[in-house]
Amino acid sequence: MDINKKTNNSNTKISLYWKCQLIGWSIVSVYWAYTVYTRDHYGIFYTLLNYVLDISIGIFLTHMYRQFALKAKWSSLPIKKLLIRLVPTILLLAVLYVLINNLKWYVYWTFIAGEDKSLWESIIYWDPILLTGLRLMSIWILAYHLYHYYQKEVVTAKENAQLSLIAKQAQLDNLSAQLNPHFLFNSLNSIKSLVIENPNVARRAIDLLSDLLRSSLYQKDNHLIAIKNELSLVYDYIELEKMRFEERLQLKTNIDEEVINYKIPTLSIQLLVENAIKHGIDLKVDGGIVFLKVKKKDSNIHITVENPGIINQHKSVGLGLKNLKKRLEIQYKGKASFSLTAKENNLVCAEIIIPMHINHE
Repeated sequence: MDINKKTNNSNTKISLYWKCQLIGWSIVSVYWAYTVYTRDHYGIFYTLLNYVLDISIGIFLTHMYRQFALKAKWSSLPIKKLLIRLVPTILLLAVLYVLINNLKWYVYWTFIAGEDKSLWESIIYWDPILLTGLRLMSIWILAYHLYHYYQKEVVTAKENAQLSLIAKQAQLDNLSAQLNPHFLFNSLNSIKSLVIENPNVARRAIDLLSDLLRSSLYQKDNHLIAIKNELSLVYDYIELEKMRFEERLQLKTNIDEEVINYKIPTLSIQLLVENAIKHGIDLKVDGGIVFLKVKKKDSNIHITVENPGIINQHKSVGLGLKNLKKRLEIQYKGKASFSLTAKENNLVCAEIIIPMHINHE
């Protein structure tokens, strides 16, 4: 976040950055104006001129630093790396502060006061101006970066809070879907019919239903999950649903083993598969195939779920998919994406693209 961000109003306003620059250097320069007026007898006009020049020198040096720091993206560096760069930078700015002020002093006493001053002696006079420069530049630079650090922490805290709320909502939606009467009725009805015919399969169905509900409850505090663990949840879900759909539901997978340990938003693949069954397979008399593919491509993880069906252009995307898109946007800073597209032969493809280089730990 840039401290120099402007508001788009009809009337141009001075940004916070320039307000701080003008007010800060104006206050600091009061002391030197008082000094040259009482000690060096500059007179009112030259005291005011010196005052304006002191403000201009401070703003010039710090603004040049700010432009460089923004271009080099120093505000995004870790604190240790930033401090390594700041120490020599402060020394350099302090030296420039000394040289410019000494030149200003030399010009006044030589060309205005009419005294014979040596340029070299004026340039090498560093005490106490160097200490002043070091103090002023240190305060300004540290204040500048502390402000940016604070802003970054505030933004991160807000994003984490928002992500947590969205993730919990997604998990509640998922749990709600699993607990809704239709889902439970079908699952329990299937189990009931199996109790006498095939007790072993009935026990397996109860275990699957229990695992699904347990996953929804105990994954609520985990924003991310390894792909292999998410796939285990999906396989359990498919196995349970197949007891209801039987041969009408088929799952085909193409999983890249290279990426199974990477972490993705919890319940994201499960949500896509659930939507594929609910809005695709369930509406087809003959059912169909859900094709799940997880691949690495161009340093990204591509997760696609393809199923028979059509996209209703007059119906908005469901809450679950809206939450998924928002979670991806926040979690990956806009570098991940979700899309739902219609393909040939009445197929629908849902795809999540996640960058692999982001460290979630």
